[in-house]
Amino acid sequence: MKLLPRALLWRTFLLLAVLMLISVAAWFAIFRAYEREPRARQLAQTLVSVANLTRAALVSARVESRRELLRELSDREGIHIYPAEADDRIEPLPDRPLLLRVEELVREQLGPRTRLSLEREGERALFLNFRIDDSEEGDYWLALPRERIERVFPLGWLGWGVAALLLSLGGAWLIVFRITRPLKALQQAAREVGAGGTPARLDEGGPTELATVAHAFNQMSADLAQIDQDRALILAGISHDLRTPLTRLRMGIEMAADESLREGMTADVEEMDKTIGQFLDFARSEGGEAPQDVDLAAMLAEIAGQYRRRGFAVDFAPPALPASGAVPIRPQALRRAINNLIDNALRHAGSDKPVELTMTAGAREVAVEVRDRGPGIPAEDVERIKRPFVRLESARSNTAGAGLGLAIVERVARSHGGTLELLPREGGGLVARLSLSVHGPIAHKP
Repeated sequence: MKLLPRALLWRTFLLLAVLMLISVAAWFAIFRAYEREPRARQLAQTLVSVANLTRAALVSARVESRRELLRELSDREGIHIYPAEADDRIEPLPDRPLLLRVEELVREQLGPRTRLSLEREGERALFLNFRIDDSEEGDYWLALPRERIERVFPLGWLGWGVAALLLSLGGAWLIVFRITRPLKALQQAAREVGAGGTPARLDEGGPTELATVAHAFNQMSADLAQIDQDRALILAGISHDLRTPLTRLRMGIEMAADESLREGMTADVEEMDKTIGQFLDFARSEGGEAPQDVDLAAMLAEIAGQYRRRGFAVDFAPPALPASGAVPIRPQALRRAINNLIDNALRHAGSDKPVELTMTAGAREVAVEVRDRGPGIPAEDVERIKRPFVRLESARSNTAGAGLGLAIVERVARSHGGTLELLPREGGGLVARLSLSVHGPIAHKP
């Protein structure tokens, strides 16, 4: 249901609160049902006793003293006696289980002609019809105050009930909080793993089920960290083992006599060295560097200046920045990602066409865009091209490399809590937008 909160804490708490209220209401209904019979018998016995005592008092009293006796009963006990007339306006007894049971019990002792009512001639009281003697004119109405049947609910009970309910709800909230707190920690740790980091170990205490989940997650996180370390170690070993013979090949090539053959072999060796560098960048793209507050606009201007000094047309216009001017990033990883995007743009758009480097800053994210006038990427291939070792021979992948350029950028964006979007540019070309979270946590691998 849309009205229910999405948080497990509040959903469980509300469920417990509703169940407690239903339980209290059920117990109250049970109490009323079981308490009705004793109360009805007590009230019926009171009515029968009052009627019998009143009859006995009137019968035994002298005729001239009866009026004084009735006045005494009215003043001291609040009991009124009225002669029963044939045209009396009597309201029927309400259909309440307690009153019907009282009437049934009274009739068992005073006779089947006995009647009860709560209103006679506009007067509201508990009226009981009885006979003083066996004459036809011996019917009377005995009126008792309504307080005899009305239940007075003490306000103190209400206060104690509210206090008990609040105490129960507080205990329920505490229980639910102790259950959901480890789940909240697990959620944050899982999010950090998804961003490429290694979270701190979760507490494995508490209930057995939660401790088992925390232990399994800690083991998974440690295994992933070990796999990542092994991958980096393997790639570093490959780099060391391959670059040494490549250096010897480069030295041998310099001694070759055929200049055209020497240039071709040199280009192949440089391409192999660049591919090895991409492997290492891919291995380092998610960790190994602590985040820092960096003036991103200044870094982009520096990158654009380096390309211009090498003869490439890379333009950058500084934007209006937030007040601080600095955002938390991993500078080296982000620099590699932007360099990859610019290199792809220059390679596929042509070095004679300018590449635009822009930056926009918002309240929650910063976006860096690399715009070119190349052939672009088909919409159906945008997500596929971000995967490692995937290349589009006719379009925008690193055709001469290992197919890791955009994969590196994607992983750098994810480690900053952001995304990489490859969008068509108006008028032809591609816009590579790298979005970075400003306030979101940056996964850090210790």
